[in-house]
Amino acid sequence: MGNSGLKQHYETASKTGVLQISNHRLKEIPEEVLNLADHLRNLDLSKNKISSIADDISKLKLLKQLNLNTNSIHDLPNSISNLKKLEMLNISSNSISKLPDSFSQLTNLKQIYLSNNKFKMFPVQLFGLKNLEVVDISNNKIVEIPSGMVNFYAAELNLSQNEITSLAEDFHQAPRLKILRLEENCLCLDAIQPSLLRDSKIHTINLDGNLFEAKQLASVEGYNEYTERYTAMKKKMF
Repeated sequence: MGNSGLKQHYETASKTGVLQISNHRLKEIPEEVLNLADHLRNLDLSKNKISSIADDISKLKLLKQLNLNTNSIHDLPNSISNLKKLEMLNISSNSISKLPDSFSQLTNLKQIYLSNNKFKMFPVQLFGLKNLEVVDISNNKIVEIPSGMVNFYAAELNLSQNEITSLAEDFHQAPRLKILRLEENCLCLDAIQPSLLRDSKIHTINLDGNLFEAKQLASVEGYNEYTERYTAMKKKMF
């Protein structure tokens, strides 16, 4: 579908602030999208063939949701930090290996989806983002979780299907973390520190598919405290 076929989408978006042009074989962000900078709050460019994001994406200052899932993007520009209102970013299923340093300026970000990319290191640019709620970095090549988790504010973290062998000693200090998914990694039982079970706020931790049986977790010091939090969470749900 050419630009003429997208004209109606652009006209509608100028009124609604919502533009959905996924699966249109786009190789770049059309100029017409940037021309909607005074209107766009929600932009979906998923399932296209976009390989790079130009600096002028910074024009879209009103954006709250940006979906770039399933493209061919290798890097994000530093200028993405100008999207100050951004609350949700989905860049899953691309070829991204790191976030720009300026990413830490996206202080309104609540949800970020980075699954199925090429991350080898945990993106520390997420540290300090105090409005984070959900972080998905599953299906990457991450080997370890670095220290600094005391500055990681998300409530839910998905790290399944990586190559993680070690966890940060201060993991238990993540101030709001309640759900931790670590399925299908390379963790030994002794990588699960008692402090993670005993002293954290985590009530749900998934560890299937690692180098030990999940039931062995019961032998780790702090397991009783963890199960108490889990039981309390279940009671609140019902």
